[in-house]
Amino acid sequence: MTPGLESCHALVLNADFRPLSYFPLSIWSWQDAVKAVFLDRVSVISEYDRKIHSPSFEMRLPSVIALKEYVPAARRPAFTRFNVFLRDRFTCQYCGDEFATNELTFDHVVPKSRGGRTSWVNVVTACSPCNLQKGNRMLRESGMFLQRAPVEPTTLELQENGRAFPPGYLHESWRDFLYWDSELDQN
Repeated sequence: MTPGLESCHALVLNADFRPLSYFPLSIWSWQDAVKAVFLDRVSVISEYDRKIHSPSFEMRLPSVIALKEYVPAARRPAFTRFNVFLRDRFTCQYCGDEFATNELTFDHVVPKSRGGRTSWVNVVTACSPCNLQKGNRMLRESGMFLQRAPVEPTTLELQENGRAFPPGYLHESWRDFLYWDSELDQN
């Protein structure tokens, strides 16, 4: 059975042939990829066997595309819940256990009610039980300890951390452009 068009995403590379991001992996829908090809914003590096066609045109769907103009990485990563989890490698900074994203919260090391700010250096990843145990207390008062002191990560550090968590599906044509810290399944 041939997969549907919706599964024909295109891996997006920067002009230097490196992915724009690893986590989330920089992929576009087939529609966005085809539009970018027609607007001459990307070069097609690899294609799927699947074709799209109109009465006067036919093309194979791009599986890997590269931007024609280099897009520099952001100097400072955005402070988001997900980026905090990524910085901390989806690991509770109190108990040290790894969790799925939907099982994590973030915790203010110095509680907001005690003057703590919502910033890279005061927010850590926590599982719900540890977050509840710490509550509205300082570390010393709770008897809890951090696995690692929170710091503001660089964009490169977040990219490196993201490489440790490859997505479940990687098309074979993408493998030459992706470098992961773990073994890739060859199925």
